Amino acid sequence: MGLLLLLTSTLLSSYFHPGSVVNAQHTFTIRDISLSIEPSTDVTRGTNVTVRCKVTVSSSGQEALSREYTIFKDGSIVYTKTTSSSEDFLYPLPEARVSNSGKYKCKIKIGDRQSTSEAKKLTVRGLSKPVLHLNKGVVTEGEELTATCMAPGETGSIFFYFYDNSKEIQEKLVNSNQAVAELRFRSTGIHKIHCAYTVLLTPDSFKSEESNSVTVSVKELDITVVLEISPQYSIFEGDRLNIFCSIQTSQRSTEKMFLYLSEGTSLLSSGAKKVNHSMVALAKAGGLMLECRMEMGHLVKTANKTLPVTELFSAPTLTVSPAEVFQREPMTLTCKSESFASERLQSRDLTYTLYSLGNPLKSGNSGIFSGKALQHEFNYTCTARAKGIEKHSQTLTVRPRVFVSAPKISVSGKAILGQPIQILCESDTGSLPINYTLWKGYDIEDMTTVHMPFQKALFTVSISKPEEIKLYMCEANNGRREEGPFGARLTANVTVPLSHAMLSVLPALHDISEEGHLNLICSVEGTPPVTFKWYRVGESQPLNATTSDQVHKDYEFPVITKAHSGKYYCEAFNHAKNIVRSNEVTVEVRMAMWKKALIGGICLLIVTVLVLVFGLYFRSKRVRVDRAAVSVWSERKPEAGNDEESSMVSNEPDVEYTEVVHPRSADPARG
Repeated sequence: MGLLLLLTSTLLSSYFHPGSVVNAQHTFTIRDISLSIEPSTDVTRGTNVTVRCKVTVSSSGQEALSREYTIFKDGSIVYTKTTSSSEDFLYPLPEARVSNSGKYKCKIKIGDRQSTSEAKKLTVRGLSKPVLHLNKGVVTEGEELTATCMAPGETGSIFFYFYDNSKEIQEKLVNSNQAVAELRFRSTGIHKIHCAYTVLLTPDSFKSEESNSVTVSVKELDITVVLEISPQYSIFEGDRLNIFCSIQTSQRSTEKMFLYLSEGTSLLSSGAKKVNHSMVALAKAGGLMLECRMEMGHLVKTANKTLPVTELFSAPTLTVSPAEVFQREPMTLTCKSESFASERLQSRDLTYTLYSLGNPLKSGNSGIFSGKALQHEFNYTCTARAKGIEKHSQTLTVRPRVFVSAPKISVSGKAILGQPIQILCESDTGSLPINYTLWKGYDIEDMTTVHMPFQKALFTVSISKPEEIKLYMCEANNGRREEGPFGARLTANVTVPLSHAMLSVLPALHDISEEGHLNLICSVEGTPPVTFKWYRVGESQPLNATTSDQVHKDYEFPVITKAHSGKYYCEAFNHAKNIVRSNEVTVEVRMAMWKKALIGGICLLIVTVLVLVFGLYFRSKRVRVDRAAVSVWSERKPEAGNDEESSMVSNEPDVEYTEVVHPRSADPARG
């Protein structure tokens, strides 16, 4: 088994009596334990089988170990033995039977250590043939005989079955290989008896073949049960019947006889040897079934007769007219027997009575009753009588119908222009079925019938204008009236889908500048409330979303900058769920006015500064030129006598001359 159990045990030497095993201090190991079944795990009945338990133990000492072996079958202990032998442990099953089948395991215990093998299943096939023995071959009716069924060699829990021909008549569960049964026979003649058995092995069972068949002759006792009825023919309801139940016999018996006279399941009379009974004949389905029964010990004999009894008149039928009657309306109940025996009875001989506790009706002609229907359901029954015979009708439950109330009209869901609209017509009271008619103005739009309590009268319509919704009204009818009550005209809010979305801005596009404000105004046509959303082109998330009870709404940027420049649009939707999108508006945020003025001032200042700079520059340049000219003139004045130089001076351009001789900066004293 590949099981290696290492056991280390220290055993102290002790005193012992003769025959005991001396255990000295040593160690041992249970190396393996296995179980085998010989000669095979599948054998036939009668085979000598051996269950072998093989254990391999390694020990350090020479002394024999005390081994306790236990054999299990299907989890239960079947054998235990203690031995010091190291030989294989054998558990014999001589002449194995089916009851030996099962799963076997072996357990060994040495000291306080133990090991168990794997299970092996043994199957034993074949059962011995059962043997049947009867203590009598001839008996009389009701006489008891003893039957013994044996299963030779079998063991265990066994079910024995006894059969009369092919019919099982008795079974017995025993823990031995034979069963005894007491048998009695009610019918005379030849009976063939046999038996069989089943061995129970949880969870299986094994059934044997049938036993030998033994013949039993059952003789009839000279006892006759007599049933007499007067009259026997042409019996009508109400006729008086005289019934006699008796015994005719030449048999002398010490056992007492007892008679029972019955009609169906009703016991009419009982007594010894002879009983009689008088009764009024009643018609029943299948006739009048009478039985005379004799019991003597275990013997039972019967005489049966079925008498056809002609019905004097049929059970009455109770009907109501009209079939559907409304509360407080006149109604007529009719009680009538559909057929009667004309040779014994006239129609005038039949009388009818109506039972209506709490709601008496007037009696008119034979079987006709009139009155008014109640406001709630009521039960009625009637009775027909003639010649002492009384028959009752089945209960008639009259459930007065309730006239339908004026219907209410409403819209189921929402009324959206251009989409199918469902209109509901519903009455608070009224018996089903109810016919509902939907009118549009003076024309019938549609009709429907409500048959079930939770069914609704729904009509699908469409309108092209909101004011058309007020033209609809409902009519309800559940009776015989030509017209039913009308409800009020429909009043409902019609949602007009949105259209013509437009986005406008304030201030005007050319007046939008930094640090100002900006209002994006979204307007639509349709029915509020309207949900508005503003978007900037290129962004998936809206700038803002709001719901308004008006068809226009604005979104304001309190302070805007150049960053707010871009394209904008809006979307809107209402209960119609259609989303409309506006035009796109391009917003360009211009520079603020003060910035423009500042830039202009700065530019003007820069120009002024430049002018001054250039003016000063040119002025300083002139001064330098004038001073240079004066210096030159001063140097040339002593040489005035020189004609050539004078001539050269006189030939200078006038302008330059003027600039030289007429400078405002020259000192007059110097001249």
